[in-house]
Amino acid sequence: QVQLAESGGGLAQSGGSLRLSCAPSERTVRTYGTGWFRQGPGKERELVAAIDWTGARTYYLDSVKGRFTISRDNAKNSVFLQMDDLKPEDTAVYYCASGATTWDGPTTTYRTWGQGTQVTVSS
Repeated sequence: QVQLAESGGGLAQSGGSLRLSCAPSERTVRTYGTGWFRQGPGKERELVAAIDWTGARTYYLDSVKGRFTISRDNAKNSVFLQMDDLKPEDTAVYYCASGATTWDGPTTTYRTWGQGTQVTVSS
């Protein structure tokens, strides 16, 4: 229901870094978790990382563990995805999803989605 604003996508070289940001348009929203999804060309959408409302619990896709870090700033009501050591296979449209009614790790259901931000990693 709440429109999410995503930023930080763009072009990066292999081994480079990008930082994605996700914030709701409204000042306060209720959510028990926020996730970052991605969908590459010709591929299904997959959950990249997720974080609960406290920031204490996180989930990462195996292929991004050790390279991506999800964090949140509740004072700003924002969630971030720091992407380091980018690889060409990380190229995808990345979507922020929020408004979870409960936290259940990788099976968390989200009600609100952003429009996506393109991440392109060159070889």
